[in-house]
Amino acid sequence: MDQSVVLLEKDAEVARSLAGWLCPHFAVHVAASHEEMRESVAQNHPEAVVVNIEHWGLTDVQSLRRDFPELSIVCTHRVPDEEMWMAALEAGASDVCPSDDAGNVLASLLRSRALAHRAAA
Repeated sequence: MDQSVVLLEKDAEVARSLAGWLCPHFAVHVAASHEEMRESVAQNHPEAVVVNIEHWGLTDVQSLRRDFPELSIVCTHRVPDEEMWMAALEAGASDVCPSDDAGNVLASLLRSRALAHRAAA
């Protein structure tokens, strides 16, 4: 499995759940901090990152998009907030999903993968 995802989620239970859903499709690198996540992105060259937008600022999403433009960024959150969703998308996120909906996060990552493969073809 050569395609990987870096996951940054503060809630250990949510991180385990998301990683469990993603593992059949991606190599998952779980990061414990923002610094570890950025190091993992630089070292592992994943096709996507999953970050909880409540713990990762919009300026950080913009920075990640600028530094790794080919990277798909899926933001998660606990509380539905349409303004936050729009702000995350405007900052460079590929998608925004509820953190407790691992199926939706997986679907978003698989869509991003399919789009990337079509663009490369």
